[in-house]
Amino acid sequence: MPNINGAQPSIVRPTVNANNFEIKPGLIQMVQQEQFGGGPAEDPHAHLTNFLEICDTIKMNGVSDDAIRLRLFPFSLKDKAKAWLNSKAPNSFTTWNALSQAFLSKYFPPGKIAKLRNDITSFAQFDGESLYEAWERFKDLQRKYPHHGLRDWLIVQTFYNGLTHSVRITIDAAVGGTLISKSTEEAYELLEEMVFNNYQWSNERGMPKKVPGMYDVDGINMLNAKVDSLVKMFGKLGNVNSISSPVLSCDCCGGAHMSSNCMQVQFVSNYNRQRQQNNPYSNIYNPGWKNHPNFSWKYQGNQGSSSRPLHPSGFQPRPSQQENKESWEIAIEK
Repeated sequence: MPNINGAQPSIVRPTVNANNFEIKPGLIQMVQQEQFGGGPAEDPHAHLTNFLEICDTIKMNGVSDDAIRLRLFPFSLKDKAKAWLNSKAPNSFTTWNALSQAFLSKYFPPGKIAKLRNDITSFAQFDGESLYEAWERFKDLQRKYPHHGLRDWLIVQTFYNGLTHSVRITIDAAVGGTLISKSTEEAYELLEEMVFNNYQWSNERGMPKKVPGMYDVDGINMLNAKVDSLVKMFGKLGNVNSISSPVLSCDCCGGAHMSSNCMQVQFVSNYNRQRQQNNPYSNIYNPGWKNHPNFSWKYQGNQGSSSRPLHPSGFQPRPSQQENKESWEIAIEK
């Protein structure tokens, strides 16, 4: 039969000489608010840093730091990390140093160390990133891996080489030379000062002056409002996709074509054009003029023939001027 009394924790809690030593529930709750679960996105170094800050808030005579840390650390773990601690053999950790080293070895493997170290040494400023933003991002990489082992002068040189060309020119002009020619301490202080000035200048520039009596409307909201109004407008007009193409209809024959392409219209047009070209009374010259009664170029080869002009069949000769006169006009002339 399993015996609960035989289960021993992996952490050996040091003895405390103080009789009134007690960890307050409020302190335990503070530790539990920053629990570490062992996920790939969690930072073990940041967890230890936050945990030590909480532990340093309590000091008692006759109570060592290890006694407080070893008692509180299990409350700071959850999920996989808590299962890892419970899986260790009983009495595995007797000091805080041994426990913290085992914790970092578990959740800070060599592969992760190599990646973070490479992120530091291959640092490069992003496009559109300010000097302040680049400096803070570079320091965040160092905080994720505080034991990177890089010398201070290499840290400064790595950051300087990772900046864009225009930013390096600005820094060199500000220091009156090249930044890497300065000492490590001086170069670091100059960077901190320039970063601070860049941060202040960016904040002042990023605060637009507001005009009294005007509302500040976000551009995205305005665009969304316009899109909504257009959608409503098209909704009232009906579905755009349902609009059919116009149906062609001829005004002459009713066929499915334009009136200008109708065969009947073209036939009538060609017929009228041919009649006009042979009209002897047309105002425009055409071959029919040779049949005009008032023109004399018609061939008169046969003198004995009648002088009456010939007319094409189907045409009546125009009456002469004499024939057009009324009888009373003729009587006056006589």
